Amino acid sequence: TWTARATMATPQWVASEDINYDVGAAVVNQLNGQSLTDVVGGQGVAFNQARGQDMYAFGWPAASPYDGTQMIYCSGTTFDALISDGIGMTCDMTGGASGGPWFLQFNEGAGTGLLNSVNSYKINFISFWMFGPYFGADAQNLYNTAQAA
Repeated sequence: TWTARATMATPQWVASEDINYDVGAAVVNQLNGQSLTDVVGGQGVAFNQARGQDMYAFGWPAASPYDGTQMIYCSGTTFDALISDGIGMTCDMTGGASGGPWFLQFNEGAGTGLLNSVNSYKINFISFWMFGPYFGADAQNLYNTAQAA
């Protein structure tokens, strides 16, 4: 079990839970002299990428018809979100999936890709879409702050 020594989020999320900046990070302590990623591996991360690319989204939805016990994924071409500056994709995941990763250039065989958004919110009357924040400069600044901590 690795413990977090710091947690952080974008300033816009901290100030007002602005869905355009729904990005957080945890800085994890070493365990027995080893870092978490050295032991279990990690994914890449990408910022300021072109919109409208193919992505895979993963999560552990807990609201019906799911029960939170299985990882579920969606894949498809992203599009600009309707009520935010984020991105969306067709995805039927339900509540509980929040925070799950969205990967660009995902390789199904290797299970690797570049983190480029996260499951953030849905709109009730269009439940077949999932939305996430665009990983632009503010997400990159958060990442750099976490790396330096």
